Amino acid sequence: MTLAAALSRSRDRQDVVCAGRATGERVRMGVYDVLHGTLPVGCTFFYRGGLDTAAVRDSLGRTLACYPPLTGRMERDLDGGIVVVCNDAGASFAEAYSELPMPDYGIGRSAKSDLRKYLHKINPFKVVGHNTPLLTVKITHMRGGGSVLGVTFNHSVIDLSGFMDFLENWSREHHGLPYQAPPYARDPLDGLGSLAAGAARERSEQYVALSRREKFRFLWRVNAGARRVRHLTVRFPGDEVRAIKAAAAAPLAGTEQWVSTGDALAAQVWKVMGQLRARTDDRAERLGMVVDIRSALRDVLPDGLGGNAVTNVTATLSAGELASAPLADVASTVRAVIRDVTERRLCEEIAFLADQRRAGRSGRVLSRMALDSFDGTVSLNNVGRFPVYRIDLGSGRPFWFEYPPIPIPWNIFITPVPEDDEGRDMHLSIPQDKAEVFCTPSWEARLHAHAPRQAL
Repeated sequence: MTLAAALSRSRDRQDVVCAGRATGERVRMGVYDVLHGTLPVGCTFFYRGGLDTAAVRDSLGRTLACYPPLTGRMERDLDGGIVVVCNDAGASFAEAYSELPMPDYGIGRSAKSDLRKYLHKINPFKVVGHNTPLLTVKITHMRGGGSVLGVTFNHSVIDLSGFMDFLENWSREHHGLPYQAPPYARDPLDGLGSLAAGAARERSEQYVALSRREKFRFLWRVNAGARRVRHLTVRFPGDEVRAIKAAAAAPLAGTEQWVSTGDALAAQVWKVMGQLRARTDDRAERLGMVVDIRSALRDVLPDGLGGNAVTNVTATLSAGELASAPLADVASTVRAVIRDVTERRLCEEIAFLADQRRAGRSGRVLSRMALDSFDGTVSLNNVGRFPVYRIDLGSGRPFWFEYPPIPIPWNIFITPVPEDDEGRDMHLSIPQDKAEVFCTPSWEARLHAHAPRQAL
């Protein structure tokens, strides 16, 4: 029997978990929130031990008391904006029993093709104005032991950073440990747009408003090409990550320059992806990176701001420069564009996005990084410091974490490793023809060029 067939015969029980109080607030989604539409995003955690469903459900309800938007419902305001009504309508909670044992997911055995069986399905076109939960939880108990926790959140309500904070706070609540409730009003962030000069509202370096036809053409290209994108996961153990950082940082010793571990790892994979793409030396190679803006705005925003607070930046080198430049130079290029995410730049970006919302164009705004994904941009989202493997709900830490496959080519998603040390797992979405080349030993050697050699 296949996994899909076994799970389809599982016994499901579904109800709603409420926080126990409704604040009645109407939280208007901010300019970064509406960029994601009403897209649901699922994260899946695999545990060797079985989860106590009743205890997990109870701790979820207590945690949700600090997150009113997650138990609310979406409505449209009179001016067309989207709000979350904090009416405590509740989060969906389901329990299922599989007839199959826990698969041995990990490097070499991805769970991506099975994720839809572990997650509650949400129709993104039936969220606003419908009684659709903005948070869903599904626990699947596997035959012989072990449980799968599948949690889906609405991306308009919270970004991945805030969602991981929620999960970690849930874990702390489950164990009776203290934590701080996050602020979730969008006004402090959206209000920064008023500080920008008028000219900044007319154009953004990172975002562009498309025509309806242009957006449809892009989405059609993504959907049509999804089957030709292959998803691979590559592990960089902690000692290799430290070696990559050392190789990038050593030439900068004695200068005022520095690079982070993330910069060095981004530079290494960017160089290898550039070689794999094999474009002519004069072609522009771009590395688009997702960047959390909370640190750049820490002087003007409350700590732990909820909602969406990420933007993107792009580093650019010619293909020839990317291939020939030392790792330290490429890492410095990465660091330079991240350093340019300043309060002033973000105020201008917010002003542009606010004007697009007032004009009713928010649904047609896309990042230039995404639009260039079929040409010169490698997109990278590094969540290597997120507490992915610290989500303990009573049965220990998960042995594996899985994020939905990204259908856009040349996309890199970096996560921690189960050991939760300095190692990193790199989830790659690359074209099928390039993936076949990339999986050969010679390309593996290029990717792991800085791996310490094992002693004989």
